[in-house]
Amino acid sequence: MSEALQILRKYWKYDRFRIPQDAIIQSVLDGKDTFALLPTGGGKSICFQVPAMVLPGICLVISPLVALMKDQVQNLQKRDIKAIALTGGIPTDELIDLLDNCQFGNYKFLYVSPERLQSEWVVERIKSLPISLIAVDEAHCISQWGHDFRPAYLKVSDLKDFFPKVPFLALTASATLKVQEDICKELRLDQPAIFKSSFTRPNIAYMVFETEDKLYRVQQILTKNQESSIIYVRNRKACHDMASQLNSLGFTTAYYHGGLPSKDKEQQMQRWLNNAAQVMIATNAFGMGIDKPDVKTVIHTQLPDNLENYYQEAGRAGRNGAKAFAILLVAPSDIAASKSQFIEVLPDKDYLKTVYRKLNNYFQIAYGEGYNETFAFNLNRFCAQYQLPVLKTFNALQFLDRQGVLSLSANFSEKISIQFLLPSKEIIRYISLNKSHEDIMVSILRNYPGVYDMEVGINTHLIARKANTSEDKVHYVLNILQEKAIINYKSQANDSQLTFNEVREDDRVINLLAKFLEKQNQLKITQLDSVIAYISDKKQCKSQFLLHYFGETDIPECGICSVCMSKKQEYANPAALAEQITILLQNGGLTSREIENTLDISPDATIFVLQLLLEHNRITINKQNQYILK
Repeated sequence: MSEALQILRKYWKYDRFRIPQDAIIQSVLDGKDTFALLPTGGGKSICFQVPAMVLPGICLVISPLVALMKDQVQNLQKRDIKAIALTGGIPTDELIDLLDNCQFGNYKFLYVSPERLQSEWVVERIKSLPISLIAVDEAHCISQWGHDFRPAYLKVSDLKDFFPKVPFLALTASATLKVQEDICKELRLDQPAIFKSSFTRPNIAYMVFETEDKLYRVQQILTKNQESSIIYVRNRKACHDMASQLNSLGFTTAYYHGGLPSKDKEQQMQRWLNNAAQVMIATNAFGMGIDKPDVKTVIHTQLPDNLENYYQEAGRAGRNGAKAFAILLVAPSDIAASKSQFIEVLPDKDYLKTVYRKLNNYFQIAYGEGYNETFAFNLNRFCAQYQLPVLKTFNALQFLDRQGVLSLSANFSEKISIQFLLPSKEIIRYISLNKSHEDIMVSILRNYPGVYDMEVGINTHLIARKANTSEDKVHYVLNILQEKAIINYKSQANDSQLTFNEVREDDRVINLLAKFLEKQNQLKITQLDSVIAYISDKKQCKSQFLLHYFGETDIPECGICSVCMSKKQEYANPAALAEQITILLQNGGLTSREIENTLDISPDATIFVLQLLLEHNRITINKQNQYILK
């Protein structure tokens, strides 16, 4: 271990390893297959990067995310360590050159996605390399019981046949006991040494706050905690909306989502990393490989679809050890909305069969044909032709892709993009003078608020529906706006490619997949149920709840979460406050914020007493989210 410690000091400038990094590294150096469960911020990359520097040859790293691979390669290169990533979109000639460099250029790290290992010639080239360690990052992706299953990971274990004496190191930051067992089994780890760090983050206060006005509560939180923050939102539109709203309230913001061009992503990221922006507003596309130690607050404005993702995203707070907050804001309608968004769009067997059959008909594929045929494919047009719901259909196609029935290269909203080149007042003037374009332009502005700031991918089918017109008319108007230099408009005929990997046999193909579909759907239902239990439980410590979910028992209460604080909270006279609220509600229904402002009391006190009144059936909530007397 002395050589490993010297490497740590020389390249990473740390004096010692964290527990259990040293034991994991020693296990790898001893040539053992190893499984490591280290929570977010636990230093997983050190566990394979340091031993790889000790061992001769190359460390092969399997990683699922391009952004994560690029980030780690850049960090290694900054330390004068030679590393290469075989990311998507690299031409074959360039791939050959990169692999030549690995073979003859004294490289220490080769990063590949699991999908790259499905290319036989790439695997043949890798087999000729002096591989000394195989690290499988985000290893939970191999488990169909995991929250981010990637079928290509199932092929990773084939490397065991080619490198029988090379140790495997499987790493993950979030996995239940069932997923942990699945990882070891599917990777064929040979009597693995198993290391698990506790998921406990004693400096993070996990908070669940009920509120009808989330923006107002966000404003309160950011005003009170003015250090670096992250706000996770559901989608790209919400990302831009929240940024605009907070900017108008005087906060400095950056934003990040999957639709941003790489240059804009980097620019927004640097503003936040350099503290030029207090708040990063992002979808879940943001975060992998980001290690900003001074994040004080992570706020989720919508329910996550599982606790694994929530724990990872919340865990980006407080990495410097200082007290930090992970806050989940919940409105009365959120549970129903999440069930609608996550559960009701899951395809069952009959729907899967319908989509598969219509897909074959769409491309005029006869029974027994279609193998290895590739087609240009537009999801929105396909759904429009057969009157299918887009999200549910996408989930069906994604399932077929993950099961290998077809391969779908999807970039659904990024092939048609626009950006307004004139300021908003000029756009409004143009609309007033061109009434025939008004509905389409207003629909674009309402659905894509970032269109003034950058190039934004748009869904022309959605715009046509919102404007009550045809998709051809939308394209016609966009072309006119382009000619008048009002917008920058880019359009490509199709937005994805679809390849059939099996011949068409409707019943046989779908019947074989039915049990897997049922298992996947049940998993998603169970995961959302766990999220609902987390926000609904008013008695169990939130930190305790999360730790129990990941299999840790006999955990003391944290003392700082919203439940623990409510137990400690002593209001001067809750009975008197309850009476005040009851009298106030005699004049009609009010929201909690209206009650709070009228009586000049804190949000916590308001919610506490309202909860007491609800539990004693003295009040109820109407459809306008107002509290009324029973």
